[in-house]
Amino acid sequence: MESNKKYWKGLEELQNTKDFAEKSKNEFAEPLPMEEVLNEAGLSTVAPRRDFLKALGFGLGAVTLAACQKVPVHKSIPYLVKPEEIVPGIPNYYTSTFNGHSVLVKTREGRPIKIEGNPDCVLSKGSLDAKGQASVLDLYDVSKLKGPVLNDADATWENIDQFVKQELLKVKTGGKKIRIVSSTVNSPSTKAAIADFAAQYPNTKHIQVDAISYTGIIKANENSFGKAVLPRYRFDKADLIVSFGADFLGTWISPLEFSRQYVSKRNNTALEGKKMSRHIQFETGMSLTGSNADARLPLKPSEEGIALLNLYAALGGVLSGTKPLSNNPNAEKAIALAAKELSAAKGASLVLSGSNDVSIQIVVNAINSLLGSYGTTIDLDNPSYQFAGNDAEFVEFVNEMNRGEVDAVFFLNSNPAYEFNDAKAFTDALSKVKLRVSFADRKDETASLCQVIAPNHHYLESWGDSNPVEGYYTIIQPAINPVYNSRNAEQGLLIWSESPVTDYYQYIQNNWSKSVLAQSGTTWKELLQKGSVTLAAKSAGVYSFSRELNSVVQTIIAESNSLAKVGENGIELHIYQNVAIGDGKAANNPWLQELPDPVSKVTWDNYAAINPKYAEKLGIAELDLVEIKTDKYSVTLPVLIQPGQATGTVSVALGYGRVKAGKAGSEVGKNVYPFLRLVNATLQLSTSASISKAPGTYELAQTQTHHTIEGRNIVRETTLKNFLKDPTAGTGHAHVNKYDLWNEYEQPGHNWVMAIDLNACTGCGACIVACSAENNIPVVGRDEVRRRREMHWIRIDRYYSINDGDNRITKEEEIDKLENLDNVSVVHQPMMCQHCDHAPCETVCPVLATVHSSEGLNQMAYNRCIGTRYCANNCPYKVRRFNWFNYWNDSRFDNYMNNEFTQLVLNPDVTTRSRGVMEKCSMCVQRIQAGKLAAKLDKRKLKDGDIKVACQQTCPTNAIIFGDGNDPESEVSKALKSERTYYVLEEINVKPGVGYQTKVRNTVEV
Repeated sequence: MESNKKYWKGLEELQNTKDFAEKSKNEFAEPLPMEEVLNEAGLSTVAPRRDFLKALGFGLGAVTLAACQKVPVHKSIPYLVKPEEIVPGIPNYYTSTFNGHSVLVKTREGRPIKIEGNPDCVLSKGSLDAKGQASVLDLYDVSKLKGPVLNDADATWENIDQFVKQELLKVKTGGKKIRIVSSTVNSPSTKAAIADFAAQYPNTKHIQVDAISYTGIIKANENSFGKAVLPRYRFDKADLIVSFGADFLGTWISPLEFSRQYVSKRNNTALEGKKMSRHIQFETGMSLTGSNADARLPLKPSEEGIALLNLYAALGGVLSGTKPLSNNPNAEKAIALAAKELSAAKGASLVLSGSNDVSIQIVVNAINSLLGSYGTTIDLDNPSYQFAGNDAEFVEFVNEMNRGEVDAVFFLNSNPAYEFNDAKAFTDALSKVKLRVSFADRKDETASLCQVIAPNHHYLESWGDSNPVEGYYTIIQPAINPVYNSRNAEQGLLIWSESPVTDYYQYIQNNWSKSVLAQSGTTWKELLQKGSVTLAAKSAGVYSFSRELNSVVQTIIAESNSLAKVGENGIELHIYQNVAIGDGKAANNPWLQELPDPVSKVTWDNYAAINPKYAEKLGIAELDLVEIKTDKYSVTLPVLIQPGQATGTVSVALGYGRVKAGKAGSEVGKNVYPFLRLVNATLQLSTSASISKAPGTYELAQTQTHHTIEGRNIVRETTLKNFLKDPTAGTGHAHVNKYDLWNEYEQPGHNWVMAIDLNACTGCGACIVACSAENNIPVVGRDEVRRRREMHWIRIDRYYSINDGDNRITKEEEIDKLENLDNVSVVHQPMMCQHCDHAPCETVCPVLATVHSSEGLNQMAYNRCIGTRYCANNCPYKVRRFNWFNYWNDSRFDNYMNNEFTQLVLNPDVTTRSRGVMEKCSMCVQRIQAGKLAAKLDKRKLKDGDIKVACQQTCPTNAIIFGDGNDPESEVSKALKSERTYYVLEEINVKPGVGYQTKVRNTVEV
């Protein structure tokens, strides 16, 4: 029997609120601003008919003719002596590295315009996340410094070098300490440059500190096994994953790598082999990882350590003095079930915790040792070097400054004046240091406190290298000359330490020649072409945990009691990082600011996420302002009612509240880093707090119900048990009427179609940013998103449903069961233009601006479109976007690209659209044409895989497959033949060109 489970995007849709009902009736949130348009034409809405028609004939027509108006002449210089490697109109690609992942940089006429994953990257296999896709925009950020700064005045590099050398000589003579403070450095050449600097100035110490700390895991491994490392986790070898607050698909350690591994056990290939991993998630707030879990249980921060102790005991571990989760019987049952399943999956299981508490991580180590995970799903011998920060060392550094022991400090990719939980203590101590140097590319919160700002290159302008995991090395090479007068930070260190080699390119080449290249037999030229070198992995050893845990038990219980001590209106505050903004370093990137959060679909702000029933108990409604307060800090934030949130808790994202980020990122949201607590020399992301209602409300720019399909059944899911009985389970194919309004046409050439696997899509949003970069999609800003005017061509719809044993709850019953909103499941569904063979939009366009191609694409002729919006009204999928404004050149949207410099990031193969036209997904038609041209030049037929659309190319999990449906051997044809395939709204017979594979959950039915 098919499930009639109901799906809904947000509580307003579930409860059919008055505001939602009114907005859902209107195709557009607001009418066309005719008064403004007519005023621009010198008319008003009460103009006489003759004048009005004159304006339509000439005045408004002048808007179209504006493209032909006389503009200032800009003389260009042709390539009389053309660089050998540059052919105008043809892109060049260079290998580089972003966050340890090897990437390919696409350049046009010498300017980088797109970042893509390198297929040779062992971590990502050619995919890239949203941050990597957006990083190209940071290159053209007008908020960056144009050159070095000395004592708040512009300076030359000669001035900087002379000043720093003089001050360092004084410090060396005086015998005081020198400190280099950075986020994790895994670059072998940077480490070597720091070592050379320390050799010249022996009182130097390098301190690594990360905004989001993993010190707890590193210290726990040192305590448990004598190896102070961050392990390499192997989700592709785990049949069962039990995670306690680790958002490994979203933000935890290496989500790009983990997503690929995780989905390899759950995608179509795995299901064809009749296998699928199982994933149980315990967490406080609904995370991206939790939304993908087969079973998810809300858990307070104070309960996490206790739950892990109980799990250890249930697996046969010997403990004394534990306490039950007496107030959470559902969690107790889930722990017992998880223990039973873990016992059956020994050697192929993985238990994780997102906590930074050393004691909790020691218990996790003990559990994984019982399960035989070391040497299989956990590798301590080939560790990750992506995070190596030490919280205790940074705290001691602050104390050293306070005591007057430090006379010089250098900040590299570190901003503790914003990221440290006690920023005032840090800034007060920093003021006692004589020489303060920052390598920041802007006057950020820390750099503005320094006498010297020596702006570092953007990675696309730079030489560098990376060693993110044991045995894997990548190179960074510049794809463009420095845009501003910046310089490699390492070059500065080499100059100031009187190194015999100060050219950083030569320094890196020397370093590689005597190490990695010598070991691998790779040449420098081969390295630059491939982008990385992989050395043989060490054999993963098996580690046994033998220490007693009684002292750890007492520490965990004491911390649990401390967190749970709350008075009237007391809550447990859970701090997390979201997928887009992360720790806040990329806060000035508007592509990321406008990327909807995968779960809440909020853009441009952080908020206080509260459980629906708990909010009702507190008398708080959605968008109310609330004050969250501890004895040290308070902040006022808008409320977001979040299904799945643990009762008695509030979750808030950090990375917001920057005051010196730049035009797009400053004063966006509120800073919650001060809520972090230092416990046992590690920073913790949870604390006890109080919550109270504050005056007023605040409207969040939230996209979740902007494009509702009014309750139509477009999501399909089933259980693994049912799928194994019947591979078509859950597809729910609709009866299609044989009668048709459209004629049938042959497509003898290509037929471009797409397949999307809902089991592989995690909802991460990388495809959204990739599409924006490829297709010149404008950012519209917070206010326009509030008006439901976001421009993204692809969106990821997030649907909730209430979990119930028989899956037969009606929508009316769901409304009456709001207490069940603790226990919800989520489906993520990418939605773009479906390129229907019988497209309703084409039928109603009065000017043939949208037509069907002979290759199955629904195409737009932008210069024909007159903006009637009939096509959007007639589109059943609500995937068309209307340009309300000329976002490229309107000063109201000055957070993005209305300046000639930032527009250098635009893709010249795609036109920028003007005000008053409709736009939508084009299936990257420019990529299709480029692929066909390349095949023609090679005098061969187009092969499957020659063309990859932007969303497909970047997808970390290969959830999106594009290709020629007329080729029976193409990957997309094989995917669409899957028994799990269905088409959204196929009952209306528009014959979409995008097929979906049913979501399969590995659940235990009650």
